[in-house]
Amino acid sequence: MQQNTQPIIKKLVLIGGGHSHAIVMKMFGTKPLPGVHLTLISAASKTAYSGMLPGHIAGFYSHDECHIDLQPLTNFAQAQLCIDTVVALDLKNNKVLCASGLAVDFDVLSIDIGSTPATISVSGAAEYAIAAKPVSQLLEHWRELVEAVGKNPHEPISIAIAGGGAGGVELALSMRSRLHQILHQAQQPIQNLEIHLFQRGQKLMPNYHQSARHQIQQILTEQGIKLHLGESVCKIAPITPKETKEVFEIKCESGLKVECNKIFWVTQASAPEWLKTSGLGTNEQGFILVEDTLQSQTHPQVFASGDIATMVNHPRPKAGVFAVRQGKPLFENLQRILLGKPLKPYKPQKQYLSLIGTGDKRAISATGYAYATRGYFTLPPHKLLWCYKDWIDRRFMKGFRNF
Repeated sequence: MQQNTQPIIKKLVLIGGGHSHAIVMKMFGTKPLPGVHLTLISAASKTAYSGMLPGHIAGFYSHDECHIDLQPLTNFAQAQLCIDTVVALDLKNNKVLCASGLAVDFDVLSIDIGSTPATISVSGAAEYAIAAKPVSQLLEHWRELVEAVGKNPHEPISIAIAGGGAGGVELALSMRSRLHQILHQAQQPIQNLEIHLFQRGQKLMPNYHQSARHQIQQILTEQGIKLHLGESVCKIAPITPKETKEVFEIKCESGLKVECNKIFWVTQASAPEWLKTSGLGTNEQGFILVEDTLQSQTHPQVFASGDIATMVNHPRPKAGVFAVRQGKPLFENLQRILLGKPLKPYKPQKQYLSLIGTGDKRAISATGYAYATRGYFTLPPHKLLWCYKDWIDRRFMKGFRNF
């Protein structure tokens, strides 16, 4: 790593290797700021790109194709990479406290750690369900499941997914695609696989226009995924193992009970406990409240972006497209505060294009909205839409290769 010959006058610390921070690091490499010591703290050395994760689960992309390697990126930015887990913030003394005991001083702090599915209110969810985040743990469980089905394709298996937003829908379709492929190769009936999708509300993907919701529901039904709409999961409990398989019972408030072998949790997002007790101004879910400048409402030395942030004046759904768009304005305002210049406001778009993969190298084109109150037509599943999505995702990832 190249040494900065300028005297260090400011310490900028980034927590999390999310989409916004990946862009910030790349831009610092392109436009370095003399006299600034840059540190990135991340729980893992590789960060997943959310746009390609469903395709990875379906078997279309390798692990490396959908992950950004943070070490070359931090080297490019002449920054220090700390692989550690943040457990607390000391905002009086401007320190980040890590699980290893490391305390990292900062003058300016930025947080982009994504979010985690809310499981606390559901009995047994934390113990027995597999959360969609952190992604590394999700993918490890998925790899084990794929291997188990590959070794015993003749054994019936039932999977449940809690959460009928875009993330839960894509997960269900991608898992179905990959496991059906294994069953076909082993010449086993696809009826060996059952997938259940639970959604608290009566509508799937509530942040999307009705035309998109209708098409997605039709696709899920056609592909044999069992939908449980208007069903709130209230309890998950293990059942006496049948032979060597794990079996769990999912109980809903309506009284519905479903037995399954694996449960994936993709429900409403929440924030980690250490952030909720940090002293930063947050909303009820624990997300950091930020101004149009992406600066904390309560602590001007702290910035936040991506899923972990909520823009007070421009609330938006927790979608990766907003984190990507926040990367450049976050970089510019971090540089401005370090230089003592006034910050610039950023206003995110109200609508966004979603290309939702259907697990079979097709995609639908849908328009998402901040408040889901209006919308345009939705294009049905097509291979050309998948090719377009694939091109967008690969182009984004190409920007983080070969530093």
